Amino acid sequence: MKLPRDVSGADLVKALTRVGYRVTRQSGSHVRLTTDTPTQHHVTVPAHDPLKIGTLAGILSDIAAHLKISRDELQQRLIG
Repeated sequence: MKLPRDVSGADLVKALTRVGYRVTRQSGSHVRLTTDTPTQHHVTVPAHDPLKIGTLAGILSDIAAHLKISRDELQQRLIG
């Protein structure tokens, strides 16, 4: 599945809260999110608009690996 080109950091943070992540801190223009399910995992999202496509792909791949699902399945959960 092709990644959208117009996703902002704030949009991604909002979408990740729907799959169990919560904002734990913000330092400048970077937001750190944490989940405890199935184990603890941290991810940092830059609050840029829009996110670079490689940055978005890397973040989604990291989260998908943690959740043990494919990146396409994660993208479906986040975007709908």
